Amino acid sequence: MFLSFFFFILFFVTALAVMVGFLFLYAKVTPYDDYKLIFQENNTAAAIGFGGAIVGLSIPLYSALVSSVSYLDFIIWAVVAMLVQLGFAYMVTRKGCKYSFENKIEEGVVPVGIMMAFLSISIGLLNAGSMSY
Repeated sequence: MFLSFFFFILFFVTALAVMVGFLFLYAKVTPYDDYKLIFQENNTAAAIGFGGAIVGLSIPLYSALVSSVSYLDFIIWAVVAMLVQLGFAYMVTRKGCKYSFENKIEEGVVPVGIMMAFLSISIGLLNAGSMSY
């Protein structure tokens, strides 16, 4: 029983550490200041998009937790999940064009925040499904 609880704590704390790392890196990857937009400017679009990114990472993290054969295997897949989500965020928010996510999120356009959230969640589902070889 104690050993099971130890492994629960180990995997749970590691998953939380990956999530915290993701929260830090996501804010670095996006060209706007997510935390300022959310906490100081009450930007709903930024909050929805960021929330979708969090769910988008949680899905493949869950898949890695249930599919991994060892702790090291879990860490590897957790890092892969995080890198895929960060790569997606980088590509979507850094594309300067007529339909720029960057400008629309900063302007607080809620439908764009919703679209960003759903895209992040979709990438997370594809990410998780790809892990379940």
